[in-house]
Amino acid sequence: MPRLHDWLLATWYGDHRRGRWLLPLSWLFAAAVAGRRQCWRRGWLASYRSPRAVVVVGNLTVGGTGKTPFVIWLAGQLLARGWRVGIVGRGYRGAGGAARRVTGTSSVTDVGDEALLLARRLGVPVAVGHDRPAAVRLLEADCELIIADDGLQHYALQRDIEIAIVDGRRGLGNGRYLPAGPLREPGARLAQVDAVVVNGGGFAWPGALGMTLVPRALVALTDGRRLSPRAFAGRRVLGVAAIGHPAQYFRALRELGMEPSERPLPDHAAISAAVLEAEPDLPVLMTEKDAVKCPAAAATDAWYLEVEAQVTGDVTGLIARIEAAARRRCAGG
Repeated sequence: MPRLHDWLLATWYGDHRRGRWLLPLSWLFAAAVAGRRQCWRRGWLASYRSPRAVVVVGNLTVGGTGKTPFVIWLAGQLLARGWRVGIVGRGYRGAGGAARRVTGTSSVTDVGDEALLLARRLGVPVAVGHDRPAAVRLLEADCELIIADDGLQHYALQRDIEIAIVDGRRGLGNGRYLPAGPLREPGARLAQVDAVVVNGGGFAWPGALGMTLVPRALVALTDGRRLSPRAFAGRRVLGVAAIGHPAQYFRALRELGMEPSERPLPDHAAISAAVLEAEPDLPVLMTEKDAVKCPAAAATDAWYLEVEAQVTGDVTGLIARIEAAARRRCAGG
């Protein structure tokens, strides 16, 4: 699997001449995507309209783009303005079947790492499930506004605001649909959403907001101690990342002056004791999403890097549009 994963990444984001033999499959995928969306738009497939405003945050490509840090930032902005905010996600593997509420003490195997991270960081109502409308219904009594994390392609849930996150370094790759490229929907879809947010530099889109992930602290898994993000500058560390774009995390560690021995893992993968103990003389540095999967006793010298999204551009305009949608829905509009 790692070799296939590496080959796909090289095909999608490297030499655009590679993988041409996959194009017929991409054409079939594109036709299926277009047909499915037309079915939703024409009402041939049922969709759910919540009495609460729904803000969908998603992306066009597979893999990590920074959706979860943006959702944390957006929820924080709305909470500071007095809104009762809830978050729904699809969960991962364990969150299949019936929709369920998530708390800070939920099992990561039941609800998924991202949902558990959101519940712990924000303390707001969170629900997960592959049936996104059912998850939304669980939160409606407690919330005035619901953010759907990674829901751009889930058309069974109607939405008031759509926000697309783009990895600035990777952009849209070779511009091809899966499997010859990374796209789940066409690049032209960016022109249809309410806001485009570019995580990092390199990708340009008219009127896009910019996002930067700023390191805030190193946090100990054992007792929650907080150190400066540069506390291990000049030292070798064991870098562990089971996220969509692990290279970005390892680059962040190097920018903080560390010398990571890299251990990339598939997105959402469990962090085994063998991984944590691969180089026992080194402190372990992982992402916050990975930390929720590791018990405090998993490693005595394990830390996660806490980051915070900083968003630039017309933030005021985006928040105003979301608040206007929430007021309309609360008024029955």
